[in-house]
Amino acid sequence: MGLLAGFTVSADPLTSAINEKTRSEQNIQRDQYRHPKQTLTFFEIKPDQTVVEIWPGGGWYSEILAPYLKAKGQYYAAHFPQDSQVKYFQNSLAKFKQKIADDAAYKNVKLTEFNPQTHHKIAPENSADLVLTFRNLHNWYIRGEDKAAIESFKAFYQALKPGGVLGVVDHQMPENFDQIANKKSGYVKMSKAISWALQAGFILESSSEINANNQDSAIHPKGVWTLPPSLRLGDKNKADYLAIGESDRFTLKFRKPK
Repeated sequence: MGLLAGFTVSADPLTSAINEKTRSEQNIQRDQYRHPKQTLTFFEIKPDQTVVEIWPGGGWYSEILAPYLKAKGQYYAAHFPQDSQVKYFQNSLAKFKQKIADDAAYKNVKLTEFNPQTHHKIAPENSADLVLTFRNLHNWYIRGEDKAAIESFKAFYQALKPGGVLGVVDHQMPENFDQIANKKSGYVKMSKAISWALQAGFILESSSEINANNQDSAIHPKGVWTLPPSLRLGDKNKADYLAIGESDRFTLKFRKPK
């Protein structure tokens, strides 16, 4: 807070949410790569909206979205399905449930389920102002190729109100790479993401370089997981990968036609 001509000036709600004391220090350290303020502003987020986040994982963005939307809006966390047989999904969901149970900031969070091929009810139909997915497309493509990715976008389309926004961020594969040959790298061509969204009925409104990183070649021994925060190679060439930082990412804004 600051003083201006005798009046108290408060930070805007998004800045306040990003500066929440409940955010973990480990997550705050990622802000320099993920640019939450610029990214969410680009996606036109407002505190009175209904917002769905797809596969929030450990809750990196949840720590911002839940307090931001708590008073006037509604935050849906479309997490892994309860009945999933994938051990990683089970563990991640259990940890997320514990996270939102232990903190009053998550009191109004509505937990739903998403899987590209089986669970599409992420929110009531035509109810969401904004659907967000961060670094997930590659997972759906790896597991189910184009079909799974397109089905995912169709689920987002169904949940959004006419005129609603879909915000997508993912690891960017150079367009001259072979997507199929590099399928398991964790990178996705931006043209692929756009194609999937268009096939689901969306209109591409704009793209942004907010999360771009021209130091990332997208050629790594363990794919995108070679880079931080995963650092799959451990201490091997760790300084080099830390110097690169997190991956090069595209940031796309789609709209459901009115």
